[in-house]
Amino acid sequence: MGRKVENKEWNEIKTNDSWAIFKIMAEFVEGYEKLAKIGPCVSVFGSARTHEDNKYYKMAEEVSYLLTQNNYGVITGGGPGIMEAGNRGARRGAGISVGLNIELPFEQTSNEYIDSDKSIDFDYFFVRKVMFVKYAQGFIALPGGFGTMDELFEALTLIQTKKIGRFPIILMGSDYWAGMIDWIKETMLGEEKNISPEDMDFIQIVDEPQAAVDIINEFYNNNKLQPNF
Repeated sequence: MGRKVENKEWNEIKTNDSWAIFKIMAEFVEGYEKLAKIGPCVSVFGSARTHEDNKYYKMAEEVSYLLTQNNYGVITGGGPGIMEAGNRGARRGAGISVGLNIELPFEQTSNEYIDSDKSIDFDYFFVRKVMFVKYAQGFIALPGGFGTMDELFEALTLIQTKKIGRFPIILMGSDYWAGMIDWIKETMLGEEKNISPEDMDFIQIVDEPQAAVDIINEFYNNNKLQPNF
């Protein structure tokens, strides 16, 4: 049998939940105030565990540099690995470099390549994800783990359900993503029919940084740059 929770203990939990609303509101307010000023940006994300000598780190740094040369800022999760590479590339290109850091038990710290006035710390993943989606004009996902998948499929779901307008979603590193894409096509779409064929058009896969930037530029030659909701 599960542990019995006394009424007093349960009421304390509910009270703490109510006060947490103010902390959540404060995170939304800070994020909105800072990010509303940054202009067009692209979110670049992937694993925090990727080392500097890894090809995907170098790919993330180069695509971020190229984005700044095309008048886009770069938003990352603010930590090490692919996130650091993204901010590093933006810094190299003298562009806007934003870091949306999350406070974790193993103490993720902000990387050194974020603009000092554009580093924001979050306690809540869901608030942070809102910022990624609202102020990004595109997503570039490099190889990563559960967090990367969470952010990727959140965006896909919002676009599929028309909760936000469509924007480019680009997967870099075809070797890494091929198995997942094959499963989506063969099982999710083909066998089970849990998505529509046109949903596959939301995703594009590239291996070259310039190709990713070209996709974003082509999209915004025909669409307005603006926050997503």
